[in-house]
Amino acid sequence: MPTGSKISGPIDQVDRRILEELARDGRISIAELSRRVNLSKTPCQARIRRLEAAGYILGYRAIIDPTRLGLPHVAFVEVRLSDTRKAALEAFNKAVRALPEVEEAHMIASSFDYLLKVRTEDIAAYREVLGEKLSALPHVAHTSTHVSMEAVKDHAG
Repeated sequence: MPTGSKISGPIDQVDRRILEELARDGRISIAELSRRVNLSKTPCQARIRRLEAAGYILGYRAIIDPTRLGLPHVAFVEVRLSDTRKAALEAFNKAVRALPEVEEAHMIASSFDYLLKVRTEDIAAYREVLGEKLSALPHVAHTSTHVSMEAVKDHAG
C-alpha cells in the first residue's frame, strides 16, 4: 500500500458526500459520483481507495428483496442466556452465525442478552426455527418473540 493512502484524522465534507452517494447507490459510475461531489475522476477514485483502506467502506453488495425470495416473515427475538461468561458468549455467537434464518444478531445491554432478527417464510416456519434451532443454541435460557407487522424503514430505504 502506498505511503499516505490511510486517512489520518477525521474525514472531510467531500469524503462524507462520497460516502453518502455510495451508500445510496454503490453502483454509481465514477464519472457520475465525481460530478455529484464536484471533483474530477482521478481525485475521486483516490478518495474512494483511501476510504476503503481506512475501513470507512467495508464493501459493496446488492440489496436483495427477501419478500420476493419467499421470506416475508420477520420476528425479533430477545434471548436471555444462562451463562454470560466469555466462553459461553463465544459459543452462542459462533452458533448463531451459522443459522441462515438469523439475519442480524446484536448483543444488548438490557434485561436480555441478545436481540435477533429472524426471517422466515411464515409463522409456522418461524415456530419451527424457534423450537428446533434458536432454543437449542448454546446457553439459551429464555426467548421472547416480537413479530413485525410492517417494515416502516429498513436497509432498503
